[in-house]
Amino acid sequence: MSTSSPDDSTTRTVPSATAAEVPGLLTDPPPPQPARRTSTDVALVATFAAFVAACALVPAIPTGSGVPITLQTFGVVVAGLVLGARRGFLAVTLYLVVGLAGVPVFAEMTGGLGVLGKPSVGYLLAFPLAAAVAGWLGGLALRVPRAAWRYPLLVAAGLGSSFLVTHPAGILGLVARLGVSPAEALAIDVVYWPGDVVKNLLAAGVTLAVLRAFPDLRRGRR
Repeated sequence: MSTSSPDDSTTRTVPSATAAEVPGLLTDPPPPQPARRTSTDVALVATFAAFVAACALVPAIPTGSGVPITLQTFGVVVAGLVLGARRGFLAVTLYLVVGLAGVPVFAEMTGGLGVLGKPSVGYLLAFPLAAAVAGWLGGLALRVPRAAWRYPLLVAAGLGSSFLVTHPAGILGLVARLGVSPAEALAIDVVYWPGDVVKNLLAAGVTLAVLRAFPDLRRGRR
C-alpha cells in the first residue's frame, strides 16, 4: 500500500514576473515626452530661422528691377524640406517677423516695415507658405520606397513651391510696386528662374545629406 503526503496533491501556483520586472525584456524605448518634443521643435524652428537669415546675408547679385538675386529662397526651401510643412512654415515666419521688427536679416542687410514698400515684397511675404508647400511635397517624396527617386522628387518639391507660390506672389508684388503690367512683371521674374533651378538642385542634395546624418529629423517631420 502506498502512502501520499498531503502536499503531493496540492498544486502550487507561482506568480509569473511581469515584463517590467524582467530586465532587458522591453526593447523599445518609451515614447518621447511632449515637453521634450516641444523643446526640440522650438530649437529647430529657431535654428532654421537663423539659417534663412544667414542665407539672406550672403552678398546679393543686383538686378535692374530692384529685386536682387539672393540665397533666401534656398534657405526657405531647405527649411521646408528638412523640417516638414508645419515647422518649416514656423521657421520662415519667425525669420520674417524678426526682419519686419527691424533686425537687418533681409537681403542687403535690410529690415523693418519699410521693406513692404519695395518691389520684393511679394517674394518676401510668400516665403512662409513656400516653405510649407515644399515641406508637404517633400514629405511625399521621402515616402517613395525607391531611394533613387527621392532626390529628383525633392528637386520637384522645391521647384513646385517656387513656381506655385514664390514666383506668382513675386509677380503680384512687382505689379503693385513698380506699376508694370503682369506681362512686364513676368518678364522681370523670368530672370530669377535659372538661379532658382540651381538652388533647388542644391537644396534637395543638402536635405538628403542632413536627413541621412540626423535620421531623427525625418521621423519628426511635420
